[in-house]
Amino acid sequence: MAPGNTRSRRNAGAQANVSEFLEAAIEEARNGLSAGGIPIGAVLVIDGKIVGRGHNQRVQNGSAVLHAEMDCLENAGRLSAAEYARSILYSTLSPCDMCSGAVLLYKIPKVVIGENRTFQGPEGYLRSRGVELEIVDDGECVKLMTDFIRDNPDLWNEDIGEQAE
Repeated sequence: MAPGNTRSRRNAGAQANVSEFLEAAIEEARNGLSAGGIPIGAVLVIDGKIVGRGHNQRVQNGSAVLHAEMDCLENAGRLSAAEYARSILYSTLSPCDMCSGAVLLYKIPKVVIGENRTFQGPEGYLRSRGVELEIVDDGECVKLMTDFIRDNPDLWNEDIGEQAE
């Protein structure tokens, strides 16, 4: 699959869904960037419907934990274990340790990742715990993060818990 292609490696119906839901996550990332934050977005999908949306709001809210995936799960509200078991989390960027922990806690069975070139969370660990990962390698996701990291290296390092060099 060519970089920048948002299609799934599956049938045409699945391709349309990945594009639609990843595009919703990208829209969230754009919302975060336009509000002065870090351009990472996520959506939670259950039975083909978006039930939660979110974007990184650490800067906007002065929060230590509001990464896109955490904001998305918070906005989805309380869900049952059965609902999480049918869910798919779409994120524009590979989830960090904290967000991966939430995936494991709620037993979300699948995560679709827009890109993992600019940052790669504990993907091997998620796989070892039975989470299916689909890496799309979407060109817009890569560009959003590449541009942001280039223009805001200190803020990016803060977001991922790294000391600035």
